[in-house]
Amino acid sequence: MAQITLIEAVTQALAWEMAHDPSVVVLGEDVGVNGGVFRATQGLQEKFGPERVIDTPLDETTIAGLTVGMATQGMKPVAEAQFEGFIYPMMEHIACHAARMRNRTRGRLHVPAVYRAPWGGGIRAPEHHSEANEHLFTNIPGLRVVMPSSPARAYGLLLAAIRDPDPVMFFEPKRIYRQYKEEVPDDGEALPLDVCFVLRDGQDVTLVTWGAQVKETLEAADALAKEGISAEVIDLATVKPLDFDTIAESVAKTHRCVIVHEAPRTAGFGAEIAARLAEHSMFDLYAPVERVTGYDTHIPLFRLEMKYLPGVQRIVEAAKRTLTV
Repeated sequence: MAQITLIEAVTQALAWEMAHDPSVVVLGEDVGVNGGVFRATQGLQEKFGPERVIDTPLDETTIAGLTVGMATQGMKPVAEAQFEGFIYPMMEHIACHAARMRNRTRGRLHVPAVYRAPWGGGIRAPEHHSEANEHLFTNIPGLRVVMPSSPARAYGLLLAAIRDPDPVMFFEPKRIYRQYKEEVPDDGEALPLDVCFVLRDGQDVTLVTWGAQVKETLEAADALAKEGISAEVIDLATVKPLDFDTIAESVAKTHRCVIVHEAPRTAGFGAEIAARLAEHSMFDLYAPVERVTGYDTHIPLFRLEMKYLPGVQRIVEAAKRTLTV
């Protein structure tokens, strides 16, 4: 079995689902002839034709609206925003139509659509190319928000997202698109949505994260282990709806929690997790919940961007603070 990168896993999942479900179509800017700005759709137009892999105008608003129309008429569109920062013009159609359609029509119509977008910083890109704003979509009823952190999870979660009868925001951490490889069976097996993945068992502190920060969080757990601190690492994978039970079960065991995310701190999704822990797990906590996040600024240009992103040392320090209380 060949080892593949995260971006190759995305391509593989799209190809599998298009081959086995003729209602699946891919659309977006440069997804056809060029195979996408990151080559996530490379080779798909040659295999499935321009009627199923559609190059659109440079118009995110039209892409989003066209996706809603296709989905309500029996198709399963997978729309790409070239970068997460380009998704803002799409939000009107996503929030006002895709997310509301099932409720608006009392179930007569629904929107089985996936909105894909390369997400996050760390690739030395200019403004609007490094956004991490998944929290904006977690506040919209009717949407799922999914973020893979490995090739295997990218493959399985994208298959599940395409098969879901309701709209899914699928954010792909582009910093780790080609960072490492792993074996991914191309067998069409989806992973479950709406559940967290416990990537590492631990006894002393729970580290909760998602997206590209999974890598740094696992490295922080390794660093803590060298100092005799056992950290449990949880990858949300589906940010919304949140599998809080898995987090609460872990915190009941470790009694401490550190939440790590790239998005700005204020009203980031980590605040929601911390609030639920305060509501439901307060008597399990021996220390205040710590958050290691981006800052309440726009992500800076490349000279400073790695200082903005949560790093291993910041995570280690936060975990140690929970152990001093």
